[in-house]
Amino acid sequence: MIKFITADEVLPIRNQVLRDGKLTLDECRFPNDDAEEAFHVGYYKDGELACIASFHPMAYKDMGGKAYQLRGMATLEKYRGKGYGTMLVNFAITYLRGQKVNYLWCNARKKAVPFYLGVGFEIISQEFEVPGIGPHHVMYVKIQ
Repeated sequence: MIKFITADEVLPIRNQVLRDGKLTLDECRFPNDDAEEAFHVGYYKDGELACIASFHPMAYKDMGGKAYQLRGMATLEKYRGKGYGTMLVNFAITYLRGQKVNYLWCNARKKAVPFYLGVGFEIISQEFEVPGIGPHHVMYVKIQ
């Protein structure tokens, strides 16, 4: 089941999956987590939060139109490969389409590029390094 959730609810999975459990929950917050139009979604399996993603209103560089950035997408290891992340992204894209958003973009970890390609994103940057995290690409999907 997919639900809108709070920024506080995404923090434990962000820390566990994206930061190897090495940070405090407050250190896992993103600056725009509580922005007025930001939202967070989670996929629940048998009552457990299994997969999360955050969506912040933000354009990519000089690209025009209304845009959102996908950040902090993470799935607990035991739930990976079951399609929950795909369902979460598709849910968010449908919601954003209803909000008249033109595109969604993200800084995708290199190992996650195949996932994002599979849900319709395309690579729009050269590979770049995020210090302490690893190689990334900017990816984008047109919504309308």
